[in-house]
Order: sequence, then C-alpha cells, then structure tokens
Amino acid sequence: MESNQLDNTIEHLFRNEYGKVVAVLIRKYGTSHVEKIEDAVQDTFLKAMKIWAYKEMPNNPTAWLYRVANNSLIDVLRKDKKSSTFEEHVLKEVSENPSDGVLLEDVISDSQLQLIFACCDPSLSLEHQIILSLKLIGGFSNKELAEALLKKEEAVAKSFTRGKKKFRNEVQMLKIPVQMGLQSRLFVVLRVIYLLFTEGYAASTGSQVIKRDICYEALRLALLLRENKYCKHPNLEALIALMCFHASRFEARLDDAGALVTLEFQDRSKYNRELIEIGIRHLEGAGTLDKTPSHYHLEAARSYYHCAAKSFGQTDWKSILYLYDVQLKQQYSPMVALNSIVPFAKIHGAARALEELNMLAQKSNFETTGLFYAIKAELLQELNDMDYQSALTKAIELSENDLVKRHLQKKLP
Repeated sequence: MESNQLDNTIEHLFRNEYGKVVAVLIRKYGTSHVEKIEDAVQDTFLKAMKIWAYKEMPNNPTAWLYRVANNSLIDVLRKDKKSSTFEEHVLKEVSENPSDGVLLEDVISDSQLQLIFACCDPSLSLEHQIILSLKLIGGFSNKELAEALLKKEEAVAKSFTRGKKKFRNEVQMLKIPVQMGLQSRLFVVLRVIYLLFTEGYAASTGSQVIKRDICYEALRLALLLRENKYCKHPNLEALIALMCFHASRFEARLDDAGALVTLEFQDRSKYNRELIEIGIRHLEGAGTLDKTPSHYHLEAARSYYHCAAKSFGQTDWKSILYLYDVQLKQQYSPMVALNSIVPFAKIHGAARALEELNMLAQKSNFETTGLFYAIKAELLQELNDMDYQSALTKAIELSENDLVKRHLQKKLP
C-alpha cells in the first residue's frame, strides 16, 4: 500500500475505531487499567502502520486491531504479576449486578456511550468529564482539545492526567442508577457529542477541513442515545437536527479539486435534501421543556436558515443575527460573539461591523484566534482598506488547517 494511502487509511481507522477499542477494553477489564489500555491501543495502531506498510491489510482491520490490543494488554497485565486467570476473573466481576445500581451495559448497548457516561461520573469535575471523554472516545490530541475548549495545551495535558487518575481510582465500575443516573449526566454527554461533531465539521488541524468519520460517529452516538427512554430530551433532538443540517452541506464545502468553498460560493444543488428533511423533523420535535431554547436549538435554527436559503443573497440574516443575540444574552461566549459579526455585517454594513469587532477585541483576547483576523481582513477589504493584507497574513499564520491556510492565501494580492 502506498504511503499516503496507508496514512489516510490509518487516520480513518484511528478516528473510527480508537474510541471503540478503548471503550470495549475498559468495559471488559475495568477503569483501573485505563492507562495500560490506552498504551496497548496506541501501540497497536503503531504496529498496524509498520505491518500494513509491507503486508496486505486484513479483511477486517477492526477485528485485527481489537485482537492485537487485547492480547497486548493481557501480556502487560500478566507481566505485572496478575494471575493467568485474570481475564476470566474480570469478566465474572463486571457481569455481576450490584444492588445499588444497574450495569451501564444493560442500559446503554454501545460501548462508547457506556464509556462517555462513565467519564461523566459526578465525582469528576466538568472539565475532567469532557477532556476524558474526548481523549478516550475521540482520540483527540491535546492540540485539538486546546482549540475546542479554548485552553492551553499544557493545561489540557495536566487536566487529562489528573482526571484519568481520579477516573481510575474512583470510577470503579461502569454502573449507575438507571433513570436518575442517566438523566443527571445527559447534558455533559450531549456536550461531548457536540464537541466531537464540531471538531469533525471544522477540523482545527491537519489537511482536511471536514473529518467526516468524526461527524458521522457523533451523529451515530446521538441517534443511539435517542433509543434509550431515559435519555429522551428536547436538547438531544435539537443536537441531532443541528448535526443533520451541518452534514447536509458536506458535499458543497469542497470543490472538485478538494479546495475549500465558502458558503457564498457553494453549489446548493449539492446539499443533501434528505438530511435537511430529517433535521427539520428533529427540530420540530425539539420543543423545550421550560420555553428556553438551548444553544443546540439556536445553532440548529441558524444552520436551517443557511440550508433553506435558495441562494447566498436570499439568506435570512436578520433571523440568524437574532438567534445569535438570544444565545449571547443567555450565556455570553467570546467565540459566539465573534461569529455573530458576519451576519451583523450583512445587515449593518462593514464599517459598523468593524467597530463591533474592535470593541470585541477590547473585551476578549483574540491574539491567537485566526478567525478574528480572517473576519477583520474581510471587512477591511470590503472597505477598500489595504490594511486587510496584514490582517489576512496574520490569519494565515495562525491557521493550523492546511486547507483553510491555502484558501486564505488565495486572497492575497
């Protein structure tokens, strides 16, 4: 297999299978061995790269990955002076049904969802819950997590180490009281799935602008979650709608040469109408319990307006800006405020939008945010201000996604 093809295949398998293999092994051997499980799975992917470079890939690579990781883990546990019957002992232990709760596997069938719910144990802080879930389920790098959570890489690494220690020592079994336990953790689980999808939809690093494997995996987990009667909630319906609307535009986001196509120039005939219809049904079924829409509702509605517009010029920017304003009043976020500048400019013009952008910069630090400089460059260029070139250069410097970087470079004179 050629090197580039192998790299793409390994990346695809890593994104698709890493979390599954980790989740199955943690379910099988328990949370106390999480670090050894991580090491075994990572070593297995390295072995796959070496072996498959000169040997034909197996017909079922997932089964190969699981078998090799499982055998590697057993070897490590035996070397740690575990008994040769360790595997059978663990399997017997995790099959027991304690009186104070129900095994999570009896409530949620998918190993990855089981692991997300386990990572969202209330004994862990919210930050630890999210970082653990995304690292173990999504195989996120520290850099990707830092981008998604607006934190420094060093802080993410330290948080993961601390969270993993607490997870290993305190979350002994994948069990929770059925109704209260699932529902009390649901909001964090939804946030994990949302962040998983977001990283796939707008990849912060690498050579792809869309990592479809991650997006479809997030959507699959959400739909699987919906099958459980204790997890039915308006926010889940809204999140599914949001992901469907975003996913419906996949084919239009890249041209035939694989270059990025912005919303203004997308071929809307390529939008997936079936996904849009599914999204509409979920959004219509996402009535809120307290008449207060979640950010999933608001983001799904904004995405719907983009999907529904017959052309870029016919986009309902007023409704989109209104939805941004509602979200900012509910819970202020510098990044949401930054994104709202785009519809603001469409309604109020580039000059006023630039003033708003400069005021935002006084409230929040966007020094390392490429999107800030990309928006600033767009506004300056519209105003025929040649300073747009320096803003654009800064945006290019800060972008770590190769496709986005090339897209911005084309705008330089």
